Amino acid sequence: MAAHRTSSDEIDEARTPAGSTHPVDEKLPALKMATSGLQHVAAMYAGVVAPPLIVGAAVGLSGAELTFLTGACLFTAGLATFLQTLGIWKIGARLPFVNGVTFAGVAPMTAIVASTKDKSDALPVIFGAVIVAGLLGFLAAPVFCKAIRFFPPVVTGSVITLIGVSLLPVAFGWAQGPDPAAGDYGSASHLALAGATLLLVLLLRRFTRGFVKQIAVLLGMVGGTLVAIPFRMADFGPVTDARLIGFPTPFHFGAPQFQLAAILSMCVVMVVSMTESTADMLALGEVVERPADERTIAAGLRADTLGSALSPLFNGFMCSAFAQNIGLVAMTRIRSRFVVAFGGGFLVLMGLCPAAASLIAVVPRPVLGGAGVVLFGSVAASGIQTLVRAGLDKDNNVLIVAVSLAAGIIPITAPHFYHSFPQTARIVLDSGISTGCVVAVVLNLLFNHVGRGGEAREVTHPMETAEEIAAVH
Repeated sequence: MAAHRTSSDEIDEARTPAGSTHPVDEKLPALKMATSGLQHVAAMYAGVVAPPLIVGAAVGLSGAELTFLTGACLFTAGLATFLQTLGIWKIGARLPFVNGVTFAGVAPMTAIVASTKDKSDALPVIFGAVIVAGLLGFLAAPVFCKAIRFFPPVVTGSVITLIGVSLLPVAFGWAQGPDPAAGDYGSASHLALAGATLLLVLLLRRFTRGFVKQIAVLLGMVGGTLVAIPFRMADFGPVTDARLIGFPTPFHFGAPQFQLAAILSMCVVMVVSMTESTADMLALGEVVERPADERTIAAGLRADTLGSALSPLFNGFMCSAFAQNIGLVAMTRIRSRFVVAFGGGFLVLMGLCPAAASLIAVVPRPVLGGAGVVLFGSVAASGIQTLVRAGLDKDNNVLIVAVSLAAGIIPITAPHFYHSFPQTARIVLDSGISTGCVVAVVLNLLFNHVGRGGEAREVTHPMETAEEIAAVH
């Protein structure tokens, strides 16, 4: 723990020769920064556009509105990435840290949509909840970085696993077609297209290297769409109707609404997001050889939470770190934060170009379903990797994982389990992620902290597993 009590400035002085610039602060040639930044965008693009697609479909948005929502999320992801990489005041980790829409919020947001009688109010309710959760998270950042010991891998691993498991049914629904009421929903042609896309992604991951391998999911979606064109399963209408230049008009879907149950649900997501971002900062600090101390973590969490609070202004959702980009930094060894800032610039430009954002609307739902199996399944696998470090040889931790996963899977396997509960309570309970997170935190406190005195110190601390986290990513 001594290394984490040392300030990052002192560590930099010890590791960086006098008069030289640390690789994190190095400004590379413009062309190299642009191409490397574009690679970061390619690696996280599918992850950014998936949440607005899921939530937008649940709300019942038209193709044009779905394009607008996707562009807004790209735009706000770029702004949040600027905050993290460039930083202002005590905001921003100033590491090559990519931010975008967090998957953790998808299930709670769809639960909010399902519980809202008038679907036109669903997005304003979500935006209001995200604003409050973001502001509270911003205020809590300096305290949260000290309280992270209450969120060891046994908690974060359970929650990340639930995120992936909760999203997989969405991929299965996409694979069957765009309209559940249509006669061809679940037809052999739709399932074959989804299977072909999945197969293409797997082949690209197996037989390619470097940049191509990194963007295998994106290339799989392109290939699946090309296969769909001759069978008239791809709709280019959103592209032809989209403008070349546009701006995500503030509060396009209505002024934010503030409902207590929705706010509580998104506050739980914010805790999960901050926990995951902390682990990612620790991992990235090891990769770039600038270990993240408490000051860096607090600054990074402020950027996450402030970006989330500002995102609904431009019709975006909660923002968080993208772990897959840490793997890209480790693979390429390009550690400059300005490279990622370039990537943030590309995201902003894409958000300002509705025609570019509309391209994702062309991708048939079965293609998204095939790619989603890999995308969402990888999230669950990442959670399992985290659980491997959680000390499951201890009976207490096994119980924590078992009960929290069971509680989180209830809304997936038994959607009407809480039908007799008040509607406000169901917004939280119908989200397996929120329920599972609360159960995991409470059980971890009960078994690993309360009444254990010095024994609680045996619980794995995220700050002591940074090297393991970096290895996983």
